[in-house]
Amino acid sequence: MLILKQYPLWENLTHQEYEQLEVSDNFKEIKEGEFVYFEAFLHNYIYFLKKGYIKLGYLDEKGNRMVKEVLGPGDFFGQVSLEKTNLQGEFAQAMKSSVSLCAFTLDHFNTLLFSRPEMAVRYSKLIGLRMKRFENRLVNILQKDVKTRALLFLKQLLKEARSPQQISENEVRIDNYLTHEEIAQLIGTSRQTVTSIFNELRDEGVCIYSRRKITFLKSGNKLLAEA
Repeated sequence: MLILKQYPLWENLTHQEYEQLEVSDNFKEIKEGEFVYFEAFLHNYIYFLKKGYIKLGYLDEKGNRMVKEVLGPGDFFGQVSLEKTNLQGEFAQAMKSSVSLCAFTLDHFNTLLFSRPEMAVRYSKLIGLRMKRFENRLVNILQKDVKTRALLFLKQLLKEARSPQQISENEVRIDNYLTHEEIAQLIGTSRQTVTSIFNELRDEGVCIYSRRKITFLKSGNKLLAEA
């Protein structure tokens, strides 16, 4: 089954090239809540997500787990610089459900990119897009008020929704995999503030947050129009 070929980095591989990667030998299943790695030091792997969501984070000075990114199917993590560097206490944890991923050693993946220059170019572009996403989020934290940051974050979630959206006459639903605390960490505010903002957005007829779904109401909703 050509699982990875549905994602941009792998989509141009021939069937023969895909089989030569021995992808099936590199797939791993991680149960919900389990760590792919924790406080990794000189970690030797890069991972590509087939199914599920991964929470990337770190421990703060008080030992609290802080979320810095949430990744979904098609994303990648681990030693994305393709060097055996210290991941600065980073952890990667399966969230909401079990996770299916493909793991390559750096030597294996570097050899793959060296033998396929067009894939190396695509990988560089994906790295650039990812860095831009991080940069945009940092700029938003520095320059935007917290409600605007929350709206921009919801807009991005809507754009990146990878599972089929549930669309009806009056609303659009997307799967939710984030708690108020996790959203707060990602947009640089407190859990209480996020709760207040979601209450405001509900009262304004923008969206309704629940543990499993975020429902965007269609009537006059700028988020739906812009996403």
